[in-house]
Formats: sequence, structure tokens, C-alpha cells
Amino acid sequence: MTSDPLAQLARLSVSLPAELLSQLDAMVAERELPSRSQMIAELIRHELALHSEGQEGAVLAGAVTLIYRADRGRVRQALAQAQGSFVKEVISSQHVFLEEDQSLEVLLVQGPSERLQALCDELRKVRGVQQIKLVTTTALLPPLHAHGEAEEPGKRGAR
Repeated sequence: MTSDPLAQLARLSVSLPAELLSQLDAMVAERELPSRSQMIAELIRHELALHSEGQEGAVLAGAVTLIYRADRGRVRQALAQAQGSFVKEVISSQHVFLEEDQSLEVLLVQGPSERLQALCDELRKVRGVQQIKLVTTTALLPPLHAHGEAEEPGKRGAR
């Protein structure tokens, strides 16, 4: 088995309208990417993740970004309570204060697409939440814990 990533590449020929190709080339140049292929692969990964969000049972990893007003009563408490119902899906969270009494919170999440959407729906119900966005990927985090499995000799994880 070869570990050379270039050996695992497949070629694809695509015909595009000239204007669309021109816009793609401008984007590649603006982002200083080495090739069109890299940009097209990124766009395809993004669309595949969006497509997977609608697939029942698809397990996804991603981030939920929230903007909310901290001056609205117990917003942070309500958000924490909503997250508590999704303890298996919420891996970590980061909170920062923004200007004008706003807060930004980012949740690292992983789980079935339905559960991630349900989490967003619950967070969206909290009064004071101004914006919420879920961005997903089909690539998953490695298992954090091996429940019920014996640890392999010599594989002790030092964290």
C-alpha cells in the first residue's frame, strides 16, 4: 500500500463557461493558492458537508458560532442549559466578550446531523441570540475515549 498522496489522486475534466473560469482563476489568485484543483477540492468538500447535513444519521464534526447580547437577563445561563441537553455533541466551547455588550461563543461539535441541527434550534430559541451558524465537515475527530475497551500495552496517552 502506497502512502504517496499523489498516487491517490484522480483526474477530472470539467467544462465551464469562460466567465465562471475567469472568476475561479481570480479567486485562486486572490487566495494565493497553488492551483485551481485545490480551490475546486475545497468547494467540493464544502458542498459535500452541506449535503451530508441533510442526510439522516450522517455523523459530522463542525463549529457552531453564536453572537448574542450579554445584557439580556440570563442569556449565558440559558445557553449553557440548552447545551447541557447535548453533552455528547458539544466537545468544547470558547467565549469572548465583544464591544457593545455583545458576546461571541464558538462550540466545537460532533454527532449525527439531526442532533447538531436540534442543538442549533435550541440555541436559536434563547432570547438575546442574534446570529447562529453551523459549519460542518464530513471529517471526524478521532475517538476521545475508548469506553469499555482494555488499553493496549505501551499505548498510554500522555496528554
